[in-house]
Formats: sequence, structure tokens, C-alpha cells
Amino acid sequence: MLDTLKQINSTSAFNRWAGFDVTQAERGEVELSLVFRPADMAQYAGFLHAGLIGALLDTACGFAAGTVAGNVLASHFSVNCLAPAVGEVFVARGHVVKAGKKQVFARAELFAQTGDQLKLVATGDAILVPVDAG
Repeated sequence: MLDTLKQINSTSAFNRWAGFDVTQAERGEVELSLVFRPADMAQYAGFLHAGLIGALLDTACGFAAGTVAGNVLASHFSVNCLAPAVGEVFVARGHVVKAGKKQVFARAELFAQTGDQLKLVATGDAILVPVDAG
């Protein structure tokens, strides 16, 4: 499953530019990491830009849903920024809350890592719908 998600991740130009790395994957659960590049990822005050926060959470939810439902698209997505996103590496952990035939509910948490310390900085929830590959 990990190799499959790594391959899927590599097909996204945005994910490649950002440097998203799929580090763990099991049925209904994924973990992504992102090494922070202040030169092109920071907002005006130097924190990770909220757009990238959303992208990490969305991708974690989508990949988690994909492990149980195949190809999915988000039909609803929300982000809660809890603290300034300050860190060297960001870790997003997504998991499926409930999977049905027409909808998959997923949730993700984003942690800022500095050294060995992890700090929760954002959460996200998504409703995803299975779609045909074609």
C-alpha cells in the first residue's frame, strides 16, 4: 500500500513541487511529511502558508480514503488552524472515520516538528466520494 501511494503521489506536480513524502500507509491511515522551505512556503510572518496546511490535510484525508475506496475526490473540506505553523518538518496524519459506498469521512492532523518535538498546529475534515478512474 505504501508503494502504491508513493507512486500516486509522484504523479502530482504540486505534491512533487511541495515535497510531500508518503511515509506510512495502512488501510484507512496515512502519514505524510513535508520539509519546510521558508524561501517559498512561508507566509508574510514566516509561518507555513495556510494554503500548504490545507493541501497537506486534504492530501492526507484523500490518501487515507483512497486506501479503502480507491479513487476519490473531495466534496467537502474544512481546516482548523490551531497555532502558528512553525517547524522544520510538518507531519500530516490522516485516517478514515467512516467509509460508506457513496461517501468516505476522513480526518487529519498536522504537526510541526522541531527536533524531536511535535506540536499540533491544524486539523482538517473531509468528505470524499469514490469516482471512476476514467
